[in-house]
Amino acid sequence: MGNGCGCGGRRMIDLTSDLTTLAYGWRLLRRDGVALGFTSHDRNVWIGDLLYRAAPGLIPGGVTWGGADAAGGLDIDGVLSSGAITAEDLEAGLWDGAALRLFLFDWNDPDAGTVRLSDGWLGAVHYDRSAGGGGQFRAELRDWTQILAAPVVPYTSPGCRADFGDADCGMALARFEWRARVQVVDGARVTLMGDAALPPLDRFVHGRLRWLDGRNTGLVQPLFARDNGALILDQPPAFAVAAGTRVLLTEGCDRNFTTCAERFANAENFRGEPHLPGMDLLTRYPGG
Repeated sequence: MGNGCGCGGRRMIDLTSDLTTLAYGWRLLRRDGVALGFTSHDRNVWIGDLLYRAAPGLIPGGVTWGGADAAGGLDIDGVLSSGAITAEDLEAGLWDGAALRLFLFDWNDPDAGTVRLSDGWLGAVHYDRSAGGGGQFRAELRDWTQILAAPVVPYTSPGCRADFGDADCGMALARFEWRARVQVVDGARVTLMGDAALPPLDRFVHGRLRWLDGRNTGLVQPLFARDNGALILDQPPAFAVAAGTRVLLTEGCDRNFTTCAERFANAENFRGEPHLPGMDLLTRYPGG
């Protein structure tokens, strides 16, 4: 994330005074590029090039640390009191995976720099409409310690463990991305307009669809199947979709070795062991 929170100022914050003028600040960068700043102070504050809004804000008791060994580390609670974060956007998942920086600053001297508390990204954001004050949400802050807790050596598998188009796969996704417009959406069924030169729809199964227009902008949904002339999403879009809405389609891969070798000519980068004998080998022979 950039330095929009004003970290690294020339002056230092005084944390030793008995009477402090400190407040929390948090900068969120959504996956669709939207950046928002919030503060626990009761007034809006400019820090660097970003305005930190006083609502919904954070209260000190709303940030809890679960300890060094706790999954997620921090939980952030808030109450919806600003149009910047809406209940619909939370439920749609627009804030899931947003990059977050949490810090302290002196509201009496915002240019004095900040004290960084944590960097990471948001896990799933849970929203409770029944809570008072316009609705309560809780977000888990995930940090880099979770990456260190991941297995050092990957498990063996007959299917490919790489994600299509990532560094391990080695395929350039730009070759497999197509722009199109939506004709109609019926539940999870998406029918496209015929004005785009698209490959056969079978190629998009196991791929994904990114919404480029409307309230769903920035949301990415997996493509599970093809049904005649339509593509089937994992679930209906979060918001209504108008005819003509632009989408970005990415072809998919079923992670099978045959597909990798024959369709993509990428067998050398296949991240799986399709010919490794499994435990069921013992049951193939009498007395096994």
